[in-house]
Amino acid sequence: MQNKNGPVLTKAQGARGFTLAEVLVALLVLSIGLLGAAGLQLASLRSSQDAYLRSQASILALDMIERMRANRDAALAGEYDIAFDASPSAGTARSALDLQEWRARIADTLPDGKGAVSTNHDLVGVTIRWNARHDGADATDSFEYETRL
Repeated sequence: MQNKNGPVLTKAQGARGFTLAEVLVALLVLSIGLLGAAGLQLASLRSSQDAYLRSQASILALDMIERMRANRDAALAGEYDIAFDASPSAGTARSALDLQEWRARIADTLPDGKGAVSTNHDLVGVTIRWNARHDGADATDSFEYETRL
């Protein structure tokens, strides 16, 4: 059968299936979509880990505040004051034992975790730092808590 524009194809002749190029384009689109989904999953995992570390730092800071409130006189006397690079004293006083235990918990809980405490009259500041790794590079993250005894 012919018309004025040329031969007319019957249904059996026109429906021959997908070409290899169409299949490759479909696979490319599917691959890009799967890579995007994997990237979102990785970003979600990183955010979840960051939130976990921050919540652990919060718990550790509150732990030190409660230790200081339990031993208020020593805290007000500055016995709990410690810098990041200082080591807690090896004494048997409650404040020295609290600082040793607290620093050990920070080191066990947070990657390269360090803690510092400072008092100014009855105002207490607790700062905790740790290494948060983002995109393969080391980045320091910190949590600061300030309250009155």
